[in-house]
Amino acid sequence: MTEALYFKTDDLGAVQTLLSEVRQRTTELVKPLSAEDAMLQSMEDASPAKWHLAHTTWFFEEFILRSASKDYVSPDDRFAFLFNSYYVQAGPRHARDKRGLISRPSLQDVHAYRAHVDASLDRLLSSGRDDLPEIAALVALGCHHEMQHQELLVTDLLHGLSYNPLMPAYRPPEPLPVVQATDLEFDSHAGGLVEIGYTGDAFHYDCEGPRHPTHLAPYAMANRPVTNRDWIAFIEDGGYEKQTLWLSDGWATRQREAWDAPLYWWRQDDEWWSFTLRGAQPVALDSPVVHVSYYEADAFAHWAGARLPTEAEHEAAFRNRPIEGNFADSDAFRPLPGDGIWGDVWEWTQSPYTPYPGFRAPTGAIGEYNGKFMVNQFVLRGGSCATPCAQMRPTYRTFFYPHQRWQMLGLRLAKDA
Repeated sequence: MTEALYFKTDDLGAVQTLLSEVRQRTTELVKPLSAEDAMLQSMEDASPAKWHLAHTTWFFEEFILRSASKDYVSPDDRFAFLFNSYYVQAGPRHARDKRGLISRPSLQDVHAYRAHVDASLDRLLSSGRDDLPEIAALVALGCHHEMQHQELLVTDLLHGLSYNPLMPAYRPPEPLPVVQATDLEFDSHAGGLVEIGYTGDAFHYDCEGPRHPTHLAPYAMANRPVTNRDWIAFIEDGGYEKQTLWLSDGWATRQREAWDAPLYWWRQDDEWWSFTLRGAQPVALDSPVVHVSYYEADAFAHWAGARLPTEAEHEAAFRNRPIEGNFADSDAFRPLPGDGIWGDVWEWTQSPYTPYPGFRAPTGAIGEYNGKFMVNQFVLRGGSCATPCAQMRPTYRTFFYPHQRWQMLGLRLAKDA
């Protein structure tokens, strides 16, 4: 076991509770879906809801039950081929862009697979074995892995539903809370020598450490994320037409993809509308803008006379703020107006996703979890309206390619002091 990736725990009860809550939450997320909904795969980056249900179950089966429980028998050994994602050392796998073609096993069979693995995990965790603390730590990793897939499940679903002319809503439309708009202001930070990265003995991913010192020049951070109102001003000022605002790769992507607004936006009766998990709705002017790429975020920052923060600036500025906000637990499933730090939208940083000094990926297939993706992507911080709150830490690093937009991606501005 590598403590950089997991954590050791003697609190078996807490892990069992977490397992039960996380698995039930995933089941609840797919309750509104038909079997046809659960098969949707609209692009290679997205996976069907049924695949997410099965893959998260395979993770527990592959990395815990098969190694720790000698009498464990899978309902179908072929599931290992169908539901492995990218773990090369765990064996061959079905093509990523063909997951939407897996009509069998049925959705009912996948739920039965989940129930089988859940029962096997319960027996294992109740066995009284001497190595239960190590097993429980792996179970906790599986829970956090599944929480990541809960977010992917709903955002992948949104992308799939967006191609349906009927514009089906995942959740019923509800009015947004009435909140007074927050003026954009910048809070100053002294910078200096700071330490970033995880410290402590609770769960964290390997990429959040080792904790290390880094020097920050004095900087200022915006008091709120960029809003839809801000973004409309960018659009109306020709932000998508001004090549001088854009990185070269970004401009080429913007031209190729014909971007002229965030993903899911369109004009209707002189008003901007957006497709959301709650169906088609007028763009909420004072909610954080969402579904924008790194390229768009960087262009907006240049237009606004600012820049994107580094991940070290973001962590240093907000690490002492309580993690409270609009997460998946609120069931809003859309950014809400306000000036929160956590939740609503993941915030792009200008920091490439690379290893911290001294990082070493664990050996074995589990070591493929984060380390091999540390190239050509950018770090985002803060969590979103689709992120489970239990997943979030001030040191949490998520990462996406600069052209991607289908996740709950937004931005917060920074400036040099």
